[in-house]
Amino acid sequence: MQRSERPIIDSSTTMRDATVAPHARFAALRAGGVPLLFLLPAAVLVAVLLLWPFVRTVLLSFTDSNGTSTGSFVGLDNYTSLFNDSILTDSLLNTLYWVIGTLLLPVGIGLIIAVVSFDLPAGAFYRLPFLIPYALSGTAIGVMWEFMLRSRGALNGVLGAVGLSGLEHRWLLDTPLNTWSMIVASTWQSVGVSVLLFLVGLQVIPRDPVEAAKLDGADGFRLFRDITFPLLRPMTIVVVGISLVNSLKTFDIIWVMTQGGPYRSSETLAVTMYRETFLLFRFGYGSAIAVFLSVIVLAVSWIYLSRTVKST
Repeated sequence: MQRSERPIIDSSTTMRDATVAPHARFAALRAGGVPLLFLLPAAVLVAVLLLWPFVRTVLLSFTDSNGTSTGSFVGLDNYTSLFNDSILTDSLLNTLYWVIGTLLLPVGIGLIIAVVSFDLPAGAFYRLPFLIPYALSGTAIGVMWEFMLRSRGALNGVLGAVGLSGLEHRWLLDTPLNTWSMIVASTWQSVGVSVLLFLVGLQVIPRDPVEAAKLDGADGFRLFRDITFPLLRPMTIVVVGISLVNSLKTFDIIWVMTQGGPYRSSETLAVTMYRETFLLFRFGYGSAIAVFLSVIVLAVSWIYLSRTVKST
């Protein structure tokens, strides 16, 4: 009877494999955990400075807090009052004015300046006056334009001195002229960033399609319409998206120039939120406006980005 042979197992090899396996798993775990450790400080900052304030705001919107106490739970009363508030209706309308004005003026003027000055020999020199205001703060812009547009300000003074007193207006007192006057002031500041971004887009456009179109006789507006502007589409999406979000949360220029007046006629949602929260101490109602504004910003951004991505 033949005896079956059994494989000889090296005990030292088995012990070495058993020892190496945990070390390999630990090394793999450590390699995957090191990047997470570098992300941890940023994640903590985002959670503390962004996520928790937002959660706290949502919780406050369901209370009647006045800022000194947590207040009592009122359910949806703040949101009900919000949709029945005539001042909020005016704020929504003014916010819509800001969205329209910001998309038409800074984006449109910035595009024109960038395209016209792109191929000029001294293009940087001509662009400089439009770029300098972008370095100033919104508060400084507001103070300067308030001085010019007040009823007895610089603009009306110059118009009266040159015999054009019929063009004098109460730029910051009449509605909706006051809102559009502030949009012009904001345009003077923000057109510079649109110029810069469009210049970046023009620099990355391939020259071959442009040169081929020129050889086919395309020039001027036709070249811009058929070649340049379609190739600028990715950067246009970025500029329009930034301008859209900024217009929805405009605050500093409005507060410096009119403080939302007269009689709260030039308030936007951001200004109304600030007044209700920090001046009238209706923290619950102000938080409800903040949540409402956040929902609008997120919804508009999502709709805009989803449509542009699909069309692209």
